[in-house]
Amino acid sequence: MSRWSHRHVLDLAAFSLADFTTVLELAQRFRSLPTSGARRLPALQGRLVTSLFFEPSTRTRSSFELAARRLSADVQSFSPASSSLSKGESLLDTARTYVAMGADVLVVRHACAGVPAAMARALDRSGERVAVLNGGDGLHSHPSQGLLDLLTLARWFEPTAPTPAALAGKRIVIVGDVLHSRVARSNLWALTACGADVVLCGPATLLPDGFAAFVQAPPPGQAHDPVECRGTIRIVRQLEEALPGADAVMTLRLQQERMHQHLLTSLDTYHRHYGISHQRLELCGKPVPVLHPGPVNRGVELSGALLDDPSCCLVEEQVRNGIPIRMALLYLLAAAEPDPFTAA
Repeated sequence: MSRWSHRHVLDLAAFSLADFTTVLELAQRFRSLPTSGARRLPALQGRLVTSLFFEPSTRTRSSFELAARRLSADVQSFSPASSSLSKGESLLDTARTYVAMGADVLVVRHACAGVPAAMARALDRSGERVAVLNGGDGLHSHPSQGLLDLLTLARWFEPTAPTPAALAGKRIVIVGDVLHSRVARSNLWALTACGADVVLCGPATLLPDGFAAFVQAPPPGQAHDPVECRGTIRIVRQLEEALPGADAVMTLRLQQERMHQHLLTSLDTYHRHYGISHQRLELCGKPVPVLHPGPVNRGVELSGALLDDPSCCLVEEQVRNGIPIRMALLYLLAAAEPDPFTAA
């Protein structure tokens, strides 16, 4: 396993190809563990993982907490409604409180972009040794989702050797509300790092032209791009143009709670133009997998029949892969041993 150099995991723009390889290889090893009998590894025994979710979550929070327990870590959950935030305590002071209780990893989700990174900087400045793992921040980033999507696709293309190389040269179509999707942003960094060519498809109101240049420069505060040669990003407006030749399709949830302007005429119109169904998939010219980060608006982004078809719809597989990916991230940030299986 390659040496891990990241103190925090905040954004996949900072990952090198070696980093993606390390996470996928470790996650695949965790995924191959027996699902019956003793499921726990002692890799994080004595470590404390705290989930600071200031925004609702089902899949991410549950799978992070399950991942931590499978590594024998102690798990501490934060509930905004019953916390001192209602009394005026700041986000940073809340984080410091949990650090003072002994947290080794803070998994942070917040509706505002940059909150996990700001916490990480402030805690670093004060000399704290806690790691911050971004569980999703505003429209910015959702690194663990991007990684589990990568593992899901790699396993589809190369079931016995799901490495980043499995994505090289693949045409991945991402459909829908890219504008409001932190998942899409993380996937753009991950997929292009692995050499995939990404086609973005959606209406101009939900997919501005500027996304074609999304990975052409590192984000603010990052000195350079750790990936020497990335795949491409192209924007098309019609599914009939995007789908032919596709190797995989990822559709995104319409995030109406984040839409502050009238960006859609109607859900029926959106489904008619951008909804994915078995009939639409025939345009690809071959069997392809369909991904969705969830929760799915059934009959809007995906037809009900397609959503219920496990032969090509990998939504449940994504959920399953979320646990080993998050085990890998927690292990890389918090474990003392070089190999989690040496003491198993």
